[in-house]
Amino acid sequence: MEQLYKRVSPLGYVLLLTDAQGVTVDYIGNDQWDRDLKRSGLCLGADWNESHAGTCGVGTCIVERTPLTCHQGDHFDSTHIGLTCTTAPLFDPTGDFIGVLDISALSSPSEKPSQHLARHMTVMFAKMVEDANFIRHFGDQWILRLGVDWALVDVSGECMLAFDADGRIVGANSGARHMLAAINDDASAAPVVGHLLTDVFNLTMGDIWRVARSGTTSDRTVLSTRRHELFYAMATPPRLAVSKLTQMAERSPAQTACPALDRLSGDDKQMLRLLDQAKRLVNKKVNILLHGETGTGKELVARALHDSSQRAHKSFVAVNCASIPESLIESELFGYVPGSFTGGRSKGSRGLIQRSSGGTLFLDEIGDMPMHLQTRLLRVLSEGEVMPLGAEMPVPVELTVVAASHRDLRRLIAEGLFREDLYYRLCGATLPLPPLRLRTDKRFVIDRVLQQEGLQFGVDAHISSRALELLLDFAWPGNIRQLRNVIRFALALCEGGQIESVHLPSELRGEEDAPATDSTPRLRETELKSLLPSDVSAGLLQAQTLLLALRKQHWNVTAVANQLDVCRATVYRQMKRFNIVSPTQQ
Repeated sequence: MEQLYKRVSPLGYVLLLTDAQGVTVDYIGNDQWDRDLKRSGLCLGADWNESHAGTCGVGTCIVERTPLTCHQGDHFDSTHIGLTCTTAPLFDPTGDFIGVLDISALSSPSEKPSQHLARHMTVMFAKMVEDANFIRHFGDQWILRLGVDWALVDVSGECMLAFDADGRIVGANSGARHMLAAINDDASAAPVVGHLLTDVFNLTMGDIWRVARSGTTSDRTVLSTRRHELFYAMATPPRLAVSKLTQMAERSPAQTACPALDRLSGDDKQMLRLLDQAKRLVNKKVNILLHGETGTGKELVARALHDSSQRAHKSFVAVNCASIPESLIESELFGYVPGSFTGGRSKGSRGLIQRSSGGTLFLDEIGDMPMHLQTRLLRVLSEGEVMPLGAEMPVPVELTVVAASHRDLRRLIAEGLFREDLYYRLCGATLPLPPLRLRTDKRFVIDRVLQQEGLQFGVDAHISSRALELLLDFAWPGNIRQLRNVIRFALALCEGGQIESVHLPSELRGEEDAPATDSTPRLRETELKSLLPSDVSAGLLQAQTLLLALRKQHWNVTAVANQLDVCRATVYRQMKRFNIVSPTQQ
């Protein structure tokens, strides 16, 4: 869906995915048009069934089970008359109808034929969705690909049949169901699923196995049906047919060669799934985007990826795009030659990108990178070379980039603050880090941080059951970074490394333990919602932490930045984001 949206969004389209009843279960669109889109029903949860919406793209597609365009006046509901909607049905690997893929626009040219290419593209991507699902579903069976073009039969899913070791057809994609609707000239004959391949084609099973062993350029790959239709063919084996040696070679890096990644999680399912993906990506030429709230440990994961890879002996270069002054970030990133500007080093500078060549470049808070530098970074990633300031010739670099952000980059793209082409360069794989409050291995994380900080303090750190209970029950808006600061605070107060509940900050011990003179009590969620815009509920805890810190530091932004371990510019951006205004400016 994201690949389709990338192609149609410049033309004003949004994407809907509905279930078999017409209810929108997924949606991709431009947030700038959010109000108009919701008013027209182009949003998550909208019901487009004909019994509720009348004639419309999705509802009619559900009835007709065929691709179609419902254009402007074709709609029954007057609120939909300005829309143009192009839809394609989706079928599961067994042939059952499961939903509709739809692209819609609030306005378009008046002529319905103007949507011809939109319809073609929707059908093409719906078929890609179906075929990918088909291959996944029948991964443990042989798959026979059929096509009329020998050059594309090995990559095209035009017509696919899944069959077992006995040659019996167990599945057929939409193309195969239409092209091989009957096994002979009798239109009422049974469909191909359930029959042997020898019932459908003029061949023996020996011929099928020869197809499986041959390439796509041999005459032996041409199959003829009982109705004398000719197809080029290619057979792919089931996943279980891969040799055990190959399986061990593929799995060994993910299971035994990544201790740095294994140390990042206990038994939390989401983290284990993330780390399993990370282990399979460490040595691949794929840029990785880490997404998660502030303090979830994105740099720890990035460094563990580097330490677990074949690049571990090379440099790991971390760049915080939000903390480097905008006047210096260009020279810091790209470097400069001697004499480029006043105040520069006499011998010039290689720049952080050049220093990371062959290793890992970690771009933290990539969403805060200025727009003009995004353009230069995109060129570096696409060309594999960097142009230092003042240089006449580019310098080749071998880059593996791990980027991180706590911000929604897709929303920044919609707001025109982040380049879409750079986003797709960076997110070869996206790994979402869960916040600490949602992790089921909090006890593991606490023990790890306690052990690490105890070593720094030179003590054998322990924690009482009551203190541990308070740590486990806390919401942790600052995530692992906040936990680390709390452990450091407690170790500084306790004696002999034994942490009791009294050594924890007052906000963890509850309101009854807070000092009576504290003029900044913890706000209730309902009170905070009344202070903040309705569209920031997802960042409620982050906003609450910032507001409390500002009040506690008497609105001294420098003090708040030091307390939260961020730069002043980040504090100002967050204040603007959450509409927090200093009393001195009201």
